[in-house]
Order: sequence, then structure tokens, then C-alpha cells
Amino acid sequence: MEKQGYIYLLANKSNSVIYTGVTSSLKKRIYEHKNELVKGFTQRYKVHKLVYYEVFGSIQDAIIREKQIKAGSREAKVKLIKTFNPFLMDLYDTI
Repeated sequence: MEKQGYIYLLANKSNSVIYTGVTSSLKKRIYEHKNELVKGFTQRYKVHKLVYYEVFGSIQDAIIREKQIKAGSREAKVKLIKTFNPFLMDLYDTI
């Protein structure tokens, strides 16, 4: 059986920074970001708030979608987030 895949967008407290990621375990991965267990960009810029995610039947499909989102503009990402989460709430406790 193939693993599910997820794409997710994180924002910092002021919503000025957006990060796009992909994982096969959404709850675990966001926990790692929130607790700064992931070295690099999200730790450096305090990007810990889950503002958007999508679920896929396979990790390969999630990777394809992640590349589409990353290729888009910041404006496109903000629009995508606001259609799903208009108030940019942290969705971590809902997953």
C-alpha cells in the first residue's frame, strides 16, 4: 500500500514569510517545525504556523503539487491559503 502524501504551507507569526513543504506524516512534520527540530529556513525565520494543507493518495502526487505551488507567486500562495483559511489561523490542532 502506498503512503499518503501531504503538502503544507507554514507562515510566521506576522504572516510575512510563507514556506511550502511535503511530507508523508503531516502531524509529525508540523510538530517538528513547531518545536524547531528541523534545522534551516523554518527554524531561522520562525515559520511555525500551519495555514494550509492538502492530502494526496500518494507521496508522488504530493511532490508534483508541491512543485506547482513553489513555482507560483507569493500572491498565488496567499490566495490559495485565504480560500481555505481566510483568517490565517494555525490549523495544527485540527489535524
